[in-house]
Amino acid sequence: MHLLLIEDDLDLGRALQAALKLEGFSCEWLRRVADAPAVVDHAWVDCVLLDLSLPDGDGLHLLAQWRRQASAVPVIVITARSALQDRLEGLDGGADDFLVKPFAPAELISRIRAVLRRYARQASEVWTVGPLTLEPRAHVARLEGQPLELTPREFKLLLELAREPGAVVPKGFLAQRLEPLGEAIDFNALEVHVFNLRRKLGPERIHTVRGVGYLLKA
Repeated sequence: MHLLLIEDDLDLGRALQAALKLEGFSCEWLRRVADAPAVVDHAWVDCVLLDLSLPDGDGLHLLAQWRRQASAVPVIVITARSALQDRLEGLDGGADDFLVKPFAPAELISRIRAVLRRYARQASEVWTVGPLTLEPRAHVARLEGQPLELTPREFKLLLELAREPGAVVPKGFLAQRLEPLGEAIDFNALEVHVFNLRRKLGPERIHTVRGVGYLLKA
């Protein structure tokens, strides 16, 4: 899972990056509104951690800009602003959660997992797609109760397909999601990962939609 952290405090930013890395998240850290992307989408980020009081602007304005562009990426506000009005403005403005500083990194990580579950429409840490179960936190996949031996990229690919079973996921999206901090992998490499995943899951579970992408059969 890849996160975007927008936070100007150096000590807090370093501490959060270290804590997130220990939990298996990759994280890109920015410190100003000017450095933030004009658009955020699921092609490269799963969740945004957004401070409101940034050196060159207000995080709420950035959040409003993203939501006007119909971005559905989950956003968790992390801020020292504790007034009720601030919390209401954040949540009504499109934030998925609101966490007041100081907070324990463990609580933030728990909230990240909660909003990611809601986005994937899963009720618990164990995702279920027919006979297939996935545990994103433990990087464990099972088919009809039997563990699957998947490489990290195969697991990540399966997780992306499992977010919306029965829906076609474009090749370009998957290629970027498998390498969120660098250039997207090429389609030939993606096809190799899909081939290997089919071999382990059974060829009938992942369908190819020619010229578009792949879908996981619900």
